[in-house]
Amino acid sequence: MQETDFLRCVPLFQQLYDEDLVWLTKSIRNQSLKKGEVLFHKGSDGDALYIIKQGKIKISLISHLCDEVVLAIFSECDFFGEMALLDGMTRSADAMAIEPTNLLALDRQDFLAFLMHNDKAVQAILKSLSQRLRRTDDLLEDTCFLQISARFAKKLVELSGMHGHQRDGKVFIDLSLTQKDLASMVGTTRESINKELRILREKGLVSVQDNSIVIHNMERLRRRAH
Repeated sequence: MQETDFLRCVPLFQQLYDEDLVWLTKSIRNQSLKKGEVLFHKGSDGDALYIIKQGKIKISLISHLCDEVVLAIFSECDFFGEMALLDGMTRSADAMAIEPTNLLALDRQDFLAFLMHNDKAVQAILKSLSQRLRRTDDLLEDTCFLQISARFAKKLVELSGMHGHQRDGKVFIDLSLTQKDLASMVGTTRESINKELRILREKGLVSVQDNSIVIHNMERLRRRAH
């Protein structure tokens, strides 16, 4: 797939004219990460917007006690890193590849020049920021008011919608997530996630196959997420 064809698949660039896409392809640079390689740390300079061409990136916060909270996982056609470019401040979280990942990077100066001439892109950025703020609000609300079983079920439903694919009447979430990763996404311990997975397996709702979480009954899982 040519760069211009790929960029048309990215929500941020879908409304652009052909000449704008051509300009973008000349401005972006390619970058590759190995599994486990860090793209940037919290507090580092925000010098580029990133678009995922292939692979997955985990956005997380790590406390001084080494506890981790996973804020988001981005995959193909997702963009991230725009916040530091807009406010001129440093990165607000860590970004790490959870599998081999190919990225397109747009430097800050080119990104701001691009926004100055593209109202549709500005609207897409604002919509993205709003959605991510709402997800943060949801995470805080769930941590305060939902039991671990409901939070975990809700997170599995969310991951299935964003990263899952259907096969033989089941939904496969191919993210190679460890129980520690899942715990950090839900705001609990690895031991609690181990217990919840066992309960879901016994109820026939979920199984683990290789590196995938398999959801066997989505409707029943949704009912647990309340």
